[in-house]
Amino acid sequence: MSIDENKALVRRFFALGPSSGDLMAADELLADDFILHVPLPCSPGIQGMNEVITACRAAFEHLDVTIEDMLADGDRVAARFTARGIHKGAFMGLPATGKSITMTGIEIFRIENGKIAELWGEANLLGLMAQLGILPTFGEQSGQR
Repeated sequence: MSIDENKALVRRFFALGPSSGDLMAADELLADDFILHVPLPCSPGIQGMNEVITACRAAFEHLDVTIEDMLADGDRVAARFTARGIHKGAFMGLPATGKSITMTGIEIFRIENGKIAELWGEANLLGLMAQLGILPTFGEQSGQR
């Protein structure tokens, strides 16, 4: 596949998976032996990817993921993204807060035979926890007003 085709595949992944919650898209977009590397508790492979998408969409109402930047070289595509939603369900054991969130992250994809074979994901979970009130926001000091 060309670099442009690889980038189009990753755009389709974001549109169908995280932003729309279409779990059936995994059959079309992910390789049978797909490998997932993310800092979230989940099963391996396609099942793990579907668990992550399901958990995020259940926790964040109106979840929308926007690709901000995308770079590609050979069989690799890197995407910097922003996710926005409203915290309406439990996430990583945290009860819903009703707060709007904006979280950034970067994912790197390895493409093989027209499908996503591997994904490495890093998200700003520390910033998310601060937005949800679990941690103090940056610049605040505990006990001072």
